Amino acid sequence: MATLKIKLLNSNATLPKYQTSGSSGFDLCASENLVLKAGSFTLVSTGLSFSFSDKYEIQVRPRSGLALKHGISALNTPGTIDADYRGEIKVLLINHSKEDFTINIGDRIAQAVLCPIEKAIFEVVEVLDTTKRGEGGFGSTGKQ
Repeated sequence: MATLKIKLLNSNATLPKYQTSGSSGFDLCASENLVLKAGSFTLVSTGLSFSFSDKYEIQVRPRSGLALKHGISALNTPGTIDADYRGEIKVLLINHSKEDFTINIGDRIAQAVLCPIEKAIFEVVEVLDTTKRGEGGFGSTGKQ
């Protein structure tokens, strides 16, 4: 199990938590009140900053309930929080609905997953190995 060090940046910050023992993601909550206008997007403050091992990244993802019930999602999904970032965690939310959406302090606005990473070694070559798929992309492996 990895340690995630958390700095509370203001009195409205909510400590993240896993909702169940089987949850992969922990909740990120708003530390500010705002109205997300229909069809618009904005950064929402969490009042948190993190420190963790450089063997990990944190991926920020939408909450399925907000998407289903209100048309609220996270842009740039999954968003990556690098191990060397020490600034405030903010979530870029978009309102796909036709109704304004009110966000209150403490509302769960996104989920985050601590993911192991492996660094690549880059090697320039003249020829790549061949595969059955080859250069086919954008739906080339299935029926349209």
